[in-house]
Amino acid sequence: MVLCCFSSEPLNDDELKGKYGSKYAQYNHIQDNKFDISMCQAPTREPGVFCISILCFCPIQICMRKKALNHMEPGSGWDNYVCCQNEFGSMCCFQPGQMGERECPIPCMCLESCCCPGMAVSATNGVIRNHYSLGLDKDDIRIIRCNNCIQAISCFANVLDMCVDDEEGSTFDVVVTIINLIADISFCCVSGCMTAQVNHEIDMREKSLPSAPMEIEMTR
Repeated sequence: MVLCCFSSEPLNDDELKGKYGSKYAQYNHIQDNKFDISMCQAPTREPGVFCISILCFCPIQICMRKKALNHMEPGSGWDNYVCCQNEFGSMCCFQPGQMGERECPIPCMCLESCCCPGMAVSATNGVIRNHYSLGLDKDDIRIIRCNNCIQAISCFANVLDMCVDDEEGSTFDVVVTIINLIADISFCCVSGCMTAQVNHEIDMREKSLPSAPMEIEMTR
C-alpha cells in the first residue's frame, strides 16, 4: 500500500474504472502534451499564486475558475459555469446544471469553493486538461496518490476515534489530532500546487495567442 501511494506509474485498470476514473482514461497514455510545469515545479515557478491559494483559498478558486472558463467554447466566462463543471457527475440532491448556476453563477461558485474545496480545485484543473487534451504527469500522479492516501488515513483515524472510548487529551486523541493536521497541510499544499500549475498553463496559453492587429485609421 505504501509503495502504491508513492507510485508514479500510469493509472491502472482498477483506478480507471467507475464514474471518476473513466474520465482520466483518455489522458492516461498521452506523453507528448502535458502541463508546461508539473505540480512539483509549481511552487517555485508560480510562488505568488501558490501562497495566495493557500491563504485565500476561496477567492483564488473563484478567480481561477473564471480564467479557465474563458478558454471554453461556446461563450466565455461564467456563461460556461456548471457546479464542479460536471466533473464528478450527479448524486442525490447534487445535480450539476440544475442548481441555479445559470442565474447565479458567482454565488454558486462561492458555495462550491467553500463546501467542496477539493472538487473545486480538481474541476478547474479538469477544464484546462479537457480543453487542451493534456496528459498525466508522473510527478502529479505521485503527489495526488500520496495526498489521497493521507486523507484516507485521516478519515479512518477519525472513525476509529469515534468508536474508541477514551478521555479528551489522551495519547490516542493527540495522535488523531496530529494526523488531521498533517492531512490539512497536505491538502493545502497539493491544492496550491495544482492551482499554481493551472494558472501557469493559462497564462502561457494566452501569451501564445496571436495579438489582434491594430486598426490604423488613415486620414488625409
